[in-house]
Amino acid sequence: MSNQTSFPKSKYQVGLIGVGVMGEALISGLISARFPKAQIVFTEKREERAREISSKYGARAVDLTELAKSSDVILLVVKPQDLAELLAALADKLKKSAVLVSFAAGKTTEFISEKVGPNISVIRVMPNTPTLIGLGMAAVSLGKSVNAEQAEFVSDFLATCGKVISVEENLQDAVTALSGSGPAYFFAFVEEIIKSGISLGLSSDQATTLAIQTMVGSAAMLEQSGKSAATLRENVTSPNGTTAAALKVFNEAKLGEIVESAMTAARNRSQELA
Repeated sequence: MSNQTSFPKSKYQVGLIGVGVMGEALISGLISARFPKAQIVFTEKREERAREISSKYGARAVDLTELAKSSDVILLVVKPQDLAELLAALADKLKKSAVLVSFAAGKTTEFISEKVGPNISVIRVMPNTPTLIGLGMAAVSLGKSVNAEQAEFVSDFLATCGKVISVEENLQDAVTALSGSGPAYFFAFVEEIIKSGISLGLSSDQATTLAIQTMVGSAAMLEQSGKSAATLRENVTSPNGTTAAALKVFNEAKLGEIVESAMTAARNRSQELA
């Protein structure tokens, strides 16, 4: 989907529960798409943070009861362990036409429906941290009661913060292992490249600049070239050259098995959180 979606006129009132970094990114995405500020409310226990968000975006801080009773789309941007208690507090206050959009890792739409009743629409989303700069990746799964208009609105507003795909809910744990946790794998790899560059004699600034631009350029090349990662890797790898020597070490260390084991561990932990 394009991130050029605009919402200057919308019948929906949007409420956010949780305005940490991800919640703020979602508000920012809505505002950048010209969604009416007057139609965004949020709850926040910390008064200083509430004032900061209101001042920065023009959204209004309200209590949980007012948010529940007035909002058509409620974004649950909370930790998985806090979700059950929150849903219990929301259950008897929601509009019958409301849709709950959960960003809590591991928690199923069925889990949420059990807490708030089967007639409330539920959408499950796994985002990732590049959402904060408008380059996120979100995977969406629809619960049983979601209608087409609700689904379209949620997908369109998520597209203001990056790219969006729809997946069957039983694949959400795999999505978590790949794109949800994926930025951390990438950052860890870049950390090690920078450390190795320094150990080979480069200054910290030199190694950092070289590593970051190499990753930025490579990612853009992967996105824009239309070629697979395997093809691009092969294009860089001359027989018996420097790249081949490095890749040989990766292969001998069984990089593929390491990555698969790591992602399986992340997937299993996501399932445990359910």
